[in-house]
Amino acid sequence: MYQAKTKVLILSGDLGDGHQQAANALMETAKLVQPDAEVTIINFMELAHPYLHTFGRYLFVKGVKNFPSVYGYLYRKTRHSDTPSSVLKTFNLFSVGRLFKLLEELQPTVVASTFPLAAYAMSLLKSKGLTAVPTVTVITDHTDHSYWVHPHTDQYIVGSEHVRTRLNRIGIMDSLISVTGIPVRPSFNQTYERENLREKYDLHPFLPTVLIMGGGYGIIDKGISSLLKSDKFTEQMQFIIVCGRNDKLRQQLIAEAEHSKHRIVVTGFVDHIYEIMALADLIITKPGGLTTSEALTLGIPMLLYKPLAGQEQDNAAFLLEAGAAMQAVDAVDLQIKCSELIRQPKLLFMMKQNAKRIRSVNSAYQAVEVMLQTAQMLTDQMEYSHA
Repeated sequence: MYQAKTKVLILSGDLGDGHQQAANALMETAKLVQPDAEVTIINFMELAHPYLHTFGRYLFVKGVKNFPSVYGYLYRKTRHSDTPSSVLKTFNLFSVGRLFKLLEELQPTVVASTFPLAAYAMSLLKSKGLTAVPTVTVITDHTDHSYWVHPHTDQYIVGSEHVRTRLNRIGIMDSLISVTGIPVRPSFNQTYERENLREKYDLHPFLPTVLIMGGGYGIIDKGISSLLKSDKFTEQMQFIIVCGRNDKLRQQLIAEAEHSKHRIVVTGFVDHIYEIMALADLIITKPGGLTTSEALTLGIPMLLYKPLAGQEQDNAAFLLEAGAAMQAVDAVDLQIKCSELIRQPKLLFMMKQNAKRIRSVNSAYQAVEVMLQTAQMLTDQMEYSHA
């Protein structure tokens, strides 16, 4: 059905962990679908600005954490922009030369962008006639934004019908949109025995278990510390806290855990997060696109906490409307809602069923199939036009 030698180029970015996780899911799955395929992931930020990207990432994380209202304002200001901002244009004009050289070197069959700046750079190259490679954009949130939408994109891969509808409203034709679910690694599609996992990780087999996740950069605030000390819980519980790459936070929480009446496990970034999620009764998290899609795939109820103004607020609205999550507005509300959910197994079960209702099964497999089909269709069209 496809060409004998498939070369897949995935352009990602490290402003937020979700873009990279989606890229990893696509790479892992593409190798399963076509074991002889050449699959390459490139960090577009590093490619575009090899000497500045680490500092830029640091500023981004600090800015989002310390000035979330500024980020939210900029997000809303550019949401329905017809053209990218001048800053975006300038940024990508510096980067397209390196991207063009990469395309010349790799000669990919298809390019998939899980990062909006990469999607724009590919569109810019195609607009100048410098490449005709089939180009797919993988939107990693349950929402739309102008920074994802660019001319010369051959296919948009989206997480839900909700996003398809939003893209339709801004003029994107149905034929250019594929609803596959946000791509998550195949491990999230497996069935796990919770009792076996709790034994594996030395957890109590029967205590209510709450998983707390702060994203790849461990953006967790003092509200989590208050939760661990809360007197709202009438019985002992066990918490697993994933701090991502924030080692300072991990050490701080380990020290605080010694004074809690609950069983507490604190860890950094873990690659086997699918097992940690599968053993939980409830997940407390920021509503990032990838984390929430992983939870939906496993059918785990979510308690959302302090969504970032912008795409995280949109993700939260989608999940709340679907009944797969609840949201806490502050530290006190977090304690109250967490306690209420743990004491109401019927409510948790209902949320679990709602999560299963809106989840996408084998999302990464579906996304890879769309990528390969898009590449084959456009190749066939070019061959026909030249015949």
